[in-house]
Amino acid sequence: MSQDTSPYQVLAYYFYTRVPDAEEFAIHHLKYCQQLGIVGRIYLAQEGINGTISGTPAQCATYMDDLNSDPRFTGVQFKIDPVNQPAFNRIHVRYKKELVYSGLKTIDPNRRTGKHINGETAQKMMHQKDVVLLDVRSNYETRLGKFKNAITLDMENFREFPDQVKNLESLKDKKVITYCTGGIKCEKASAFLLENGFKDVYQMHNGIIGYANDTGGKDFEGVLYVFDGRVSVPINQVNPTLIAKCLACGTPTSRNLNCANVTCNDQFNMCEACADKMEGCCSNECMQAEGKRTYNGTGFYSKPPVAQAMKGAK
Repeated sequence: MSQDTSPYQVLAYYFYTRVPDAEEFAIHHLKYCQQLGIVGRIYLAQEGINGTISGTPAQCATYMDDLNSDPRFTGVQFKIDPVNQPAFNRIHVRYKKELVYSGLKTIDPNRRTGKHINGETAQKMMHQKDVVLLDVRSNYETRLGKFKNAITLDMENFREFPDQVKNLESLKDKKVITYCTGGIKCEKASAFLLENGFKDVYQMHNGIIGYANDTGGKDFEGVLYVFDGRVSVPINQVNPTLIAKCLACGTPTSRNLNCANVTCNDQFNMCEACADKMEGCCSNECMQAEGKRTYNGTGFYSKPPVAQAMKGAK
C-alpha cells in the first residue's frame, strides 16, 4: 500500500469469478459501502466484480481486507492512487449482466486469456519489430492518451470490439499486446483474439496503471482517461507529451469534457480558457440549448443526464 500522506485514496479493481447471487449481493454490498462511508461505482455480475471507489486510507484498507476475506474475491488486486479529495460524490453499486458490456458472453477469462506481462516486460517487447500494441479502449479515451505507435480502434464503446477484429487479420502472425486502463477489457479482448486465430497474444497486467507503476510510464503519450471526478491523470513521468487538441483553438490539452448540453453530452477535448468561454459546450448551438447544465469547471457530471439515457435507449 502507498505510504503517501494524502487524506484520500482511489481504489480501482476488477476480478473475474463466479458470483451466482450477484444481483442479491449487490443490494447487500451497497448497504455495506454506505455504512463504511466510501463513495464510487461498483458493478457486480455473475462473472465477477469491477469497481472504482474512493475514501480515506483507513476506509479503503477496511474495504480491501473485507473484500479479500470473501472466498469468492480472495486474490483481487487493487490499484491505489492518493488524492486530495474524494473522486466521487456518492456510492453506486449495481448489478449488470456483464462487467463490461461486450456481447462476448461465451468468453470466460478464467478459462483462457492472453498471457499476462508486467510493465517492464511490455516495455522491452513493444520496441521489437514483430510486436504490436493494441489499444482496446474507446475513441474518447485514446484521443486523450495512448502508447506511442499503438494501434487504436475507432469505437465508441467496447461492444464494438468483436466487429473491429475483422480489420486486424494482418496481425494474426504478430505478437499482440493488448492494453486498457486497468486490465478488465483486455481479459476478454485477448481471449477473443485467441479464439479468432491470433496465435501469440499478451495483455498488459493491470493495464496502463500497472505499466506506469512498473516503469514510470515511459512512451505513453498524453494523459490517462479515468472514470471518476478526476477525469484524467498524468501517467508518463519520463518523457511526457500531450496529444489531445482543444476542439475550439487547437492547442494541446489534457482536458476531456462532457458537453454541458444534456441532450448532446458528447465527449470532447477543450482547454480551460475555451471551456470557460463556451460554458462547457462543444458548439455554439449547444450553448443555446434549453437543456444546458451549469458548467462546473470540469465537464464531469456525476449523475447521468436523463435525456441522454433516453436517447441511448432508442
